[in-house]
Amino acid sequence: MSHPAMPRLRFFESAASQRHIQEQDRYLYRRPEPEYNLAVIGTGTIGQEHMRVASLLGRCRIHGLFDSMASSMEAAEKQFRTYSQDRLVRYPSLTEACSDPDVDALLICTPNYTHHEIFNTAIASGKPLFVEKPMATTLADAASIVRLAQSHNSFVQIGLQYRYKAQYVEAFQEALGRASLGTLRTIAMSEYRPPFLDKVEQWNKFSCYSGGTLVEKCCHYFDLIQLLARAKPVRVFASGGQSVNFLDFEKDGRKSDIDDHAFVIIDYENGVRANFTLNMFSPDFNEELVVCGDKGRLVARERFSIHEQQPAQFSIEVELGETGASRQTRLSYPRLIEQSGHHGATFFEHMALADQLAGLPTDCATPLQGLVSIVIATAAQQSMTSGEAVSIDSVVRDNNLDDLLTEQAWSY
Repeated sequence: MSHPAMPRLRFFESAASQRHIQEQDRYLYRRPEPEYNLAVIGTGTIGQEHMRVASLLGRCRIHGLFDSMASSMEAAEKQFRTYSQDRLVRYPSLTEACSDPDVDALLICTPNYTHHEIFNTAIASGKPLFVEKPMATTLADAASIVRLAQSHNSFVQIGLQYRYKAQYVEAFQEALGRASLGTLRTIAMSEYRPPFLDKVEQWNKFSCYSGGTLVEKCCHYFDLIQLLARAKPVRVFASGGQSVNFLDFEKDGRKSDIDDHAFVIIDYENGVRANFTLNMFSPDFNEELVVCGDKGRLVARERFSIHEQQPAQFSIEVELGETGASRQTRLSYPRLIEQSGHHGATFFEHMALADQLAGLPTDCATPLQGLVSIVIATAAQQSMTSGEAVSIDSVVRDNNLDDLLTEQAWSY
């Protein structure tokens, strides 16, 4: 392995006062030689984030780009030039991007509703694939991706990068690694944030293109809850809708139908109960995870104020009462890493991608785990529509998922 085992000290290597250090004298500042070439398919907001993060990590090189919108490729390449002088290949077609022999892995970063179709083309390359979340907008397409991945000669990684956020990494270590809370009984998550941002052709304002808010946005949180619950969900009840955002938004004669708030309750087979709260008309960004076991309580928080324009604040509290030492801890990744995307989570997601390419063990999201997150989200969307609790068994049965979602599949 050519990437260094020791810290690179990125703060110093990029400091103006250190630019006189020549390449032959760089030791702590030396950049690793990239081992793998990546092609990015879809160069919008998240595609550009992956380009930036891959370059910062340095173990992979962005080799080429493809997007059906020439303006997106031009904007991505212009931004790329601000931090890298590597030559980029701009592919004229998806097929040519997928078949380039110089590319080691493909990153699918296009709008949600295109993932399945692009995946069908990309998997024929035999290359390792990275697919942004949600990996599909329907259970049929998600199941198709899982089945294709099972017979794929290489790996498929799903972009559920919230599991790499600092507060959740520490929460998993406390709750699962150290078992500080004892046997887990309840899980509560919430996200309060402003509305969906603008996208090319505004695809995220319509459920038919995004999969619906609970699929598009909240698959992250259902993945996190599932990682903690480690059991089969039995039923889901949800209440929510569209109250504030995009009520007057219309494009090509179609009115926006995207939900902007929801409350979701999940009952698990092992007795764990979970709830999730979403509000997308809040002034600022706030996430919270509260986990209670029979020995203690954990609270993990993230706060980012768009008004203060300060770095996001992360913390974790462990309350053990008479069973042990309670503590409060502020958390952070190095600032350059936090600034690179999703508060540093995408950086560690790319570290897992590079590790997989190197044949090393990782804990990245699999297609089956991506399917689980969409099953729970779909059940919640159905419950919001019907006003009744939805059985997970019925969702699995009605969508012919029994062969994929065995008892073992739920307890990852």
